[in-house]
Amino acid sequence: MSDYKNLDVWGKSISLVLEAYKITNNFPKEERYALADQIKRAAVSIPSNIAEGASRNTRKEFIQFIYIALGSASEFETQIIIAEKLGYVENKESLISEITIIRKMLNALISSLKR
Repeated sequence: MSDYKNLDVWGKSISLVLEAYKITNNFPKEERYALADQIKRAAVSIPSNIAEGASRNTRKEFIQFIYIALGSASEFETQIIIAEKLGYVENKESLISEITIIRKMLNALISSLKR
């Protein structure tokens, strides 16, 4: 379909992955293979699904993978909220703001692909 690396939403989601890795480094050791792992997986899933979808044969498949990325974005947001409630994340507002922007971009991409 297109070169996914040229998509702004892919680049923004890569930056989110880097943030996810940074914040989870500060989690307590007992969370390193639990919540921290889930946060990293959800974050990595966003740009990965954008890339995989863009590499598929049809627009319909691309849209489906963008929906999966959207689900991962919501999963990431939920996990950040949980981490904040547990006292592991202090500045969740900037992360939530970033994920909201990414979700809007994913929805816009879906709309443009449907046209």
